[in-house]
Amino acid sequence: MAASVATKAPPTRSSSRFDPLFRPLPLLLLAGLLRIGLLLYGLHQDSRSAVKYTDIDYHVFTDAARFVSLGQSPYARETYRYTPLLAWLLLPTAWGGVVWFSFGKALFAAGDVVAGWGLLRVLCGYYGLGEVPAGKVVAAVWLWNPMVAVVSTRGSSEGLLGAMVVGLVWAVLGGRVAIAGALLGLCVHWKIYPVVYAVAVVWWMGGAEAKRILRGPTGAIAGKGDKEEGGGKSVMGLVLGFVTKERLIFGLSALGTFSALNIWMYSLYGPPFLAHTYTYHLSRLDHRHNFSPYHTLLYLVSGAPPHPHSQSTPWTALPFLPQILLSTLLLPLAFSKHDLPTTLFAQTFAFVTFNKVCTSQYFMWYLVLLPFYLPRSAFCRNKQLGLAALAMWVLAQAAWLACAYRLEFEGVQVFFPGLWAAGIAFFAVNCWVLGVVVGDLGEGGRGEMREEGRRIADGEMR
Repeated sequence: MAASVATKAPPTRSSSRFDPLFRPLPLLLLAGLLRIGLLLYGLHQDSRSAVKYTDIDYHVFTDAARFVSLGQSPYARETYRYTPLLAWLLLPTAWGGVVWFSFGKALFAAGDVVAGWGLLRVLCGYYGLGEVPAGKVVAAVWLWNPMVAVVSTRGSSEGLLGAMVVGLVWAVLGGRVAIAGALLGLCVHWKIYPVVYAVAVVWWMGGAEAKRILRGPTGAIAGKGDKEEGGGKSVMGLVLGFVTKERLIFGLSALGTFSALNIWMYSLYGPPFLAHTYTYHLSRLDHRHNFSPYHTLLYLVSGAPPHPHSQSTPWTALPFLPQILLSTLLLPLAFSKHDLPTTLFAQTFAFVTFNKVCTSQYFMWYLVLLPFYLPRSAFCRNKQLGLAALAMWVLAQAAWLACAYRLEFEGVQVFFPGLWAAGIAFFAVNCWVLGVVVGDLGEGGRGEMREEGRRIADGEMR
């Protein structure tokens, strides 16, 4: 049924001799082999080179796991700012030896592959794409993308979160409301940013597509018709109409899972759990160089001496305003009823673009959702536009990375104008890409309204 409500897939192109590689089993096997190869290469580079393959954050994770294995708090490790669940998962890394130390990297890489498998399930089941076309999209964006594979095999946990987010999309589009709520609660406990998806999913549940998925072909709960959603024109009627069974189940499941995990962790680790996992990120003033357009400002503020009027300008809070406005309110309320998966991608892209801290790992947050949007996007319909966007995105990153290399490894002061200008250029490219995505979403919504108008007109004529 889900496939019938999704946008029809574009016509399949002529087959090639490489098409069998994009079927699920060989696609996933090759993705696994790519990550195994990178894990082995990482061991070689770590043992031979002064520039280590393993990410510094992975040492933070494994140190926290070692503290847990000794019966202590993971927050005994300075700079550990994550849920204790992550340290628990990495307990085998404290058993000693190179192989066990790499356990976490293998786990994160496996999360990548599971996320790719979930992407295939949604693209084939909900969007109606064939196995080969879906495989090509997932291979290009996620499973065979060297950037994604390198990030996870260096020791970033984003692959696990990506699998959770894809699972959330699969559950929502499959009408599994309670499971979707539980996955959202787990995602928000793991990282704060997926909380922006709550507004999109709840708002989507009031759309025509959601009614077909959740309530069957009639779009209404048996015996209640359409009154439950409308509920009358009074304020109370609108409120009662908004509070549907599906929204209640989703909300209670999400809140219950999130609260249960937090109460459990707080009972074990007390206030340090809340301080390091949540409140730290609200007041974070990261002075290390990163892609964020706010970096130079925050770097200068972090190094400035105390000033009697310094509290009058909350520099750490100001970046949240455009970020929250776009990702939590404007995008989901405007577009989620028309195309939920693409809206989730746009929300995440906006969240990362406007975040006050932005590193390469954060790109994984939206790349895992890109396959839901890309096949029907303007970037695929217009190949020149797509190539131009990719080239500008890569070149802007390369310019920033060149400045960062000179700063990090050569000790050259390139904060201004080099690093600052490269960061602004990358931000501008991302804003332009986001504009194209929003334009596609708006065109999709207008097309849906035109189609609905034609259906109503046809029904009146009959």
